[in-house]
Amino acid sequence: MQNGPEETRLSPRVSFSGPLRCQVRGSGEISGTISEDLSLSGIRFISSKFIPAQTPVMLEISLFSQIVRPIAQIIWAAPFARQDRFHLGARFLEWDPKEKKNLSDFVNMRLRQQ
Repeated sequence: MQNGPEETRLSPRVSFSGPLRCQVRGSGEISGTISEDLSLSGIRFISSKFIPAQTPVMLEISLFSQIVRPIAQIIWAAPFARQDRFHLGARFLEWDPKEKKNLSDFVNMRLRQQ
C-alpha cells in the first residue's frame, strides 16, 4: 500500500533558496526572484509574473560562488493564495556541459547533507 502520490520526478530535488534571474526567450525583460528547490532536471521558483506552461525561458541561477545559465521550459504555474505571486516549475532543456557538471556537483553535495 502506498502512502501519498507516486513520485514522478526525473531527479531527486534539494531544497535551495537562492537568487535567480529569469527571462522569457524573445523578451528583453529580466526578472529577479528566488528559487525554492532544484534538481538536475529542473527548478521550482517564485515569480511575481505568470508565465504559461510550455514557455521557454533563460535562467541564471546563483549557486554560491558559481552561476549556471540553463535554457528551460515552464512546466507548471500555480498562484499563491491571495497574492500576486506564482510558484513556477521549469524543466532544463539546454546546458553548457561545464555548468551542468557544476550543478550536478552542487546537487550531489546537498543530497549528502540531507
